[in-house]
Amino acid sequence: MRANRLVLGVSAVLAVVPVLFLVSLSLRGVDDIQHGGWLPARVRWDNWPSAFDTVPLARMLTNSWLIALGATVLTALIATPTAYFTARAGRSGQRLYSVLLAAYCAPPVVAVLPLYFLLKSVGLTNSVVGLALVNGLANVPVAVWLLDGFVRRVPKDLEEAAWVDGATTTGAMVRIVLPLVVPGLVAASLVCFFLAYNEFLFAVSFSQSPASQALTVGLSLFQGDRTVQFGQQAAASLVAIVPVYVLAVAAQRLLIGGLSQGAVK
Repeated sequence: MRANRLVLGVSAVLAVVPVLFLVSLSLRGVDDIQHGGWLPARVRWDNWPSAFDTVPLARMLTNSWLIALGATVLTALIATPTAYFTARAGRSGQRLYSVLLAAYCAPPVVAVLPLYFLLKSVGLTNSVVGLALVNGLANVPVAVWLLDGFVRRVPKDLEEAAWVDGATTTGAMVRIVLPLVVPGLVAASLVCFFLAYNEFLFAVSFSQSPASQALTVGLSLFQGDRTVQFGQQAAASLVAIVPVYVLAVAAQRLLIGGLSQGAVK
């Protein structure tokens, strides 16, 4: 018991210390930061309003949430029937499962140019909708990988009984399988939300307009040619991570419980 508490305590400290250090950086000037140390020699509150003046943080934060939410909904809509197919379709399902995981293992940079021209052809560059679409499709393999185990845990006898009663394959999936995999769907959706929220490569490649840029791009704008506004960047980073931290803490039981259920055979 004591060993478990010690491990949890160390883990908590390791998780909290970087955030506290960000708080310290957000209250320090550039010279103070470059001189090192953990605490500010003189507290500077002006980094916070200056961060909002340097880049449109509020707009970018809103964009990040809209992109992540839209991407998560799209991922869930595609991944749920796909995971059902990979779990129930025998060899065909296994082939699709392998193809999805293999595609996800490829470096995302190889898809930037093709995706850019595809989005440009339909007028979705510099668009929150375009970024949500790209992120939603990119996270489908992750969601399928997480949901496949949940679907396999649902007894086929339940579906067969529904078929005997006249239900179609789609009807059995929606009425029988889907309610039983809700914990896994919630956990997979949370994971995909965090992935879409933190994504940078697509965000910086497909959007050059501040009106549609994500907050991950905004954080990179504090780096100038000769100096980096570390204090402002730290303040902006806290603006970015605090809402997600709150969501993660509020949904931790759903996330951990869902992933744990999927891991049990």
